[in-house]
Amino acid sequence: MSSKPSPAFIGEGAPERDLSPEELRVILDQALSQVEPGARVLTIIPDKTRDDNTDLLFPFAAEILAARNVGQLDALVAQGTHVPMTDAEKRSKIGGTGDSVPGLGHIYDHQWNVPEELVTIGELTAARVAELTGGLITNGVSVNLNRRLGPGVYDTIIIFSATVPHEVAGFAGGAKYLFPGVAGPDLTHATHWLGALAGIENVIGRVETPTRHMIEAAADFVAAQIITLNSVITREEDNRLRTHALFAGDFRDAFRRAAEVSRQVHIKYTGRKYKRVVALLDEHYDELWVGGKASYKLGGIIEEGGELIIYAPHLRSISETHGRLIEKYGYAPLDRVREMVALSTELQNNLAVAAHLAHVSYAGQRNETGRIVPRYQITMAAALAEATCQRVHLGFMDHRVFRREDYENDRDTLVVERAGRDLYLVAPN
Repeated sequence: MSSKPSPAFIGEGAPERDLSPEELRVILDQALSQVEPGARVLTIIPDKTRDDNTDLLFPFAAEILAARNVGQLDALVAQGTHVPMTDAEKRSKIGGTGDSVPGLGHIYDHQWNVPEELVTIGELTAARVAELTGGLITNGVSVNLNRRLGPGVYDTIIIFSATVPHEVAGFAGGAKYLFPGVAGPDLTHATHWLGALAGIENVIGRVETPTRHMIEAAADFVAAQIITLNSVITREEDNRLRTHALFAGDFRDAFRRAAEVSRQVHIKYTGRKYKRVVALLDEHYDELWVGGKASYKLGGIIEEGGELIIYAPHLRSISETHGRLIEKYGYAPLDRVREMVALSTELQNNLAVAAHLAHVSYAGQRNETGRIVPRYQITMAAALAEATCQRVHLGFMDHRVFRREDYENDRDTLVVERAGRDLYLVAPN
């Protein structure tokens, strides 16, 4: 358990705010005053699939910590199962070259499936898991994560996180950067599958979810002091990053303050469903493992029997890490994925992949023969081969012939810029 608790939260923000660098620096000064001189500090940072303000906050934090004479400052990338960033991408993420970040030592990649890089710090018992998940999962789960978060390695953990709606946990941010951000296979698979079992429409955009409760219970096993920095950001039309809020401190309370602002900033209400939605996929998503957010965040406004077109000429693969399994089984509604899991040891050992298959498909319906089929068709206008799309049960369109203007004047079609960032719903839940 955390031996050195931090204040519940420090910070400010609201949907209409646009916090200046000076205001952000003041919040960090207050939040990091809890770090003791001589402390060994590990920062956990997002990877390139997240658009956030780490490049602004990290240099400020490093200067503050240097002034407090911390003994060590390193960074660990919360990349989950994503491919590692290049050295240049890591330096860009933290706001410059190593020389411009005072006191920074190593930037470590997280290797989620390398046993030597992991440590087990506890266990969520079967009874505890059943309680946390409302009975959706009833087996115990080992709390294993990157070995650098083991007892006695670092004194303080500082998490840089952006808070946005998320398909697995409800909202990203807070302790989610530990589990599954730097988790081992056990909690990585358990959290993703739990999110799928709970149902994407019951999870995304909600704070109190079974997955959130599980990851926070797991985070309680981390012995070091944990300080989370929870930002709420958007991109303006001129591409400027705007910070609406920054709440720092406890991974429960500070996160929830940020999530309340995110709920007002990142959830859009359309008042109706559409026959077709055209998703102009955000450039941060270069494979469908993360680009599936277009479906997660737009599925709620697509009519039954409708279509989602994902325009993404920059998307070139299904998944570098999980592509073989995804192409073997293909996308399908949850009920069919559960059937596949029951028959496949391979999927039982890769429940995060099984969850992804269901999440992208979003939801099912019964056709005239009683067979469960996807609620809507997904058509990829991306740099994927037609054969690849067919293998995973998605439609194909040559992105070179896609014309946005063909859809903009159709009242039954909605065109969404930077798709995958904001959650679209018909009305508040």
